Amino acid sequence: MDKFRAFRIFNDDNKVAGRVVETSLDDIAPGEVVFKTAYSSVNYKDALAGTGTGGKIIRKYPLTGGIDAAGTVVSSTDKRFREGDEVICTSYDMGVAHDGGYSEYCRVKADWVVPLPKGLTAYEAMALGTAGYTAGLAVELLELNGLRPANGRVLVNGATGGVATLSIDMLAGAGYEVVAVTGKESEHAFLQALGAREVLARQSLEMGTRPLEKALWAAAFDSVGGDQLGWLTRTMQEQGLIASFGNAGGIKLDTTVLPFILRGVRLIGVNSATNPMPQRRKVWERLASDLKPRHLSKIAYTIGLGDLPAQFDKLLKGGARGRAVVKV
Repeated sequence: MDKFRAFRIFNDDNKVAGRVVETSLDDIAPGEVVFKTAYSSVNYKDALAGTGTGGKIIRKYPLTGGIDAAGTVVSSTDKRFREGDEVICTSYDMGVAHDGGYSEYCRVKADWVVPLPKGLTAYEAMALGTAGYTAGLAVELLELNGLRPANGRVLVNGATGGVATLSIDMLAGAGYEVVAVTGKESEHAFLQALGAREVLARQSLEMGTRPLEKALWAAAFDSVGGDQLGWLTRTMQEQGLIASFGNAGGIKLDTTVLPFILRGVRLIGVNSATNPMPQRRKVWERLASDLKPRHLSKIAYTIGLGDLPAQFDKLLKGGARGRAVVKV
């Protein structure tokens, strides 16, 4: 373990870029658990961090990228983990202020580590990663607020993104009638193959201007934000539920209080980064059982550390679909 490969991100003369280098444990952040990484994954946040596009996402340089990792423990000073344990580590400060998963070895805080649940392989865990965890957490939160298949149709917005594709697969597998919205006409068949009962072209949406529009959806999973999230608030059924977990379409929300006070609509924020460990472990257990996607082979594909810059570029330009799993 003297030297190992890692994708390190540098800021040279205010130009942020990453590359594969040789590094060692002496060069990376401290922690109680060291594990040999099997797989990581690529999230939108990784692309922003790895290119500097998202402003000050990374809080120190150089830093190993990757907010997700799964592998096998090689050493631990925390009694909760021992050599040979298979583990997952996602979110928290991984790949932001703490060296992340794009490395043959990771060293992390024990409080961030989740045992790999039975029913998931390390590859499957990273095909899910933060995106899958976010989708699973959104389902969990909405079901805690009363969502059931009998309530009506569930809309998934920005449907070809990583969280959205996994949400469609999970929801359809759990018996929900899913309607997908996408701006990519070429992806309709793909979304239907994941379980979407209907696919709507984003360009065809009539958003209207009234404070309340026709009630259409029992629930919505939104990764877009902006005008489309505002439209969703106006088109929810009574007691409708919206999970908000993205802002690809903007951070401003233009709506009124009427959906909330006249229809009882609930807008639920989904923060997968730092939610409590008991809930985190529960959601991962569900991702290995009743929420395990049925079509991961259609959603996920494998790349190497050296492929990361091209993958970041594709993701930022809106050309990616599904989940890129990084074989480390």
